[in-house]
Amino acid sequence: MSGEPLVRWDWVGAHIGPILDRLGQHLYLAVIAVSIGFAISFGLAAVAIRRRRLYPLVTLIATAVYTIPSYALFATLVVFSGLSIVTAEVPLVLYTFILLVPNIVAGFDSVPQDVLDAADGMGYTAGQRWWRVELPLAVPLVVAGLRLAAVSTIGLVTVSAILGDRFGGLGYYILEGYHRTFPTEILVGGLLSIALAVAADLGFVLLQRLLTPWAAARLAPGVAVR
Repeated sequence: MSGEPLVRWDWVGAHIGPILDRLGQHLYLAVIAVSIGFAISFGLAAVAIRRRRLYPLVTLIATAVYTIPSYALFATLVVFSGLSIVTAEVPLVLYTFILLVPNIVAGFDSVPQDVLDAADGMGYTAGQRWWRVELPLAVPLVVAGLRLAAVSTIGLVTVSAILGDRFGGLGYYILEGYHRTFPTEILVGGLLSIALAVAADLGFVLLQRLLTPWAAARLAPGVAVR
């Protein structure tokens, strides 16, 4: 409407409760997708590491899925599972594979062979070596994959708004604002989605520092490396 401000703060103030509900819904959908995607990707990566011939096939399938337009995938799944959380989550989970599997594999591949040999020389079992040596050293690249998957998924959750207001999270406001030609709703949905993605990225950076304190100590200024 001509002459109307870009942001209607009175509308924002009157909708704080619903906005927070949408924010929580957005986070809920993203956490489920990244958690399930990570669990499946970790299993696929473990198989790919032990059966190297399967790795190209795994990456090919993950890449092929990632190239499918999200709208088309959501629409296709509606035929099979209706307007349900399964329809919302399946594409979000599938899109994490191409971001997680290669990073997990690369993380474990980055562990130096001499370190593995030293662990074997110390009498570590395969399980002990994996838990105490391989996994800690693979953490930086694994977390890097999680950061990408989290940010990407938070963005894709907005697309699930096409399934209805139960699954759109902050995307509901973007879609509603567009239909109503109401910039305030578009800005609320878009800016909060961006803020949520930035917060998730920073959260994973903090998680990596907590899990790999030796890396931070090594890079700290004034610390001598022996």
